[in-house]
Amino acid sequence: MTAPAAPSATLRARSEAEAARLPALLARAQHLAGAVLPGQHGRRRAGQGDDFWQYRPVQQGDQRRQIDWRRSARSDAEFVREREWQIAQTVMLWVDSSASMQFSSGAHLPEKADRAQLLALAAAILLDRGGERVGLTGHTLPPRRGAAQIARLARALAGTGEPTDYGVPDARGLPSQSHAVFLSDFLGDLVPVSDALTFAADRGVRGALVQVLDPAEEAFPYRGRAIFESIGGTLSHETRKADDLRSRYLARLAERKAELRQICGVTGWQYLCHHTDASPQVALLWLHAALGGGR
Repeated sequence: MTAPAAPSATLRARSEAEAARLPALLARAQHLAGAVLPGQHGRRRAGQGDDFWQYRPVQQGDQRRQIDWRRSARSDAEFVREREWQIAQTVMLWVDSSASMQFSSGAHLPEKADRAQLLALAAAILLDRGGERVGLTGHTLPPRRGAAQIARLARALAGTGEPTDYGVPDARGLPSQSHAVFLSDFLGDLVPVSDALTFAADRGVRGALVQVLDPAEEAFPYRGRAIFESIGGTLSHETRKADDLRSRYLARLAERKAELRQICGVTGWQYLCHHTDASPQVALLWLHAALGGGR
């Protein structure tokens, strides 16, 4: 009979496994960020700052002192010299680490948690390149800039999951007038989701809600006898005719998506449903635009 492993040995093994995973997650996120926007160095737009951005023709409302006479002398038109916006914004991330996010319907597909972590970290890298501060909600990691902050984010995101079946958005620590991104499957109770986004909206926080689903959760390909269990093991349902449940399941899923869109619409947030068999580049581009990258 083999003696059970000591708690310290089990903790060490788990810690070593997470430590080994950290460089891979960070490398994949850096690769994804580079593939989506190669050479991107900011959400460039006109505003307060010291660095030159562009010349533009004089518009109604511009003052004479704004005109760049040296540039204007080289043409028949008058031009204004614009500087690049350099006031750092704050973007807070919440990534669901509950048991339901550990689901994958096939060995060729990533777990939902892995995809959510990858998108969050890649978005953080792009935001950091743009001079923005990034942190985690819940007072776990205050917003900062720089490579050290990205490394801290990677360590936090690669940490062990929560034992609960479904995650609850943590809106604590959201600075007023900031931005936020929530990533989850959002298959649990939607009341906490509505409460979190309402709380954020009351503080002037706008953001993006990304629902990450496995393709099997979208298509419900099950037939015949089946036992459905939550990843955490607290919920279980057995049926002899799983195909009879398909239409009702799809209807409930459509209702859930519609409710999430409504919550986002009321609070000024944006909504995206992303599947783990889809390209993460498309989702990251959407996130970048949703947070102002397209301005």
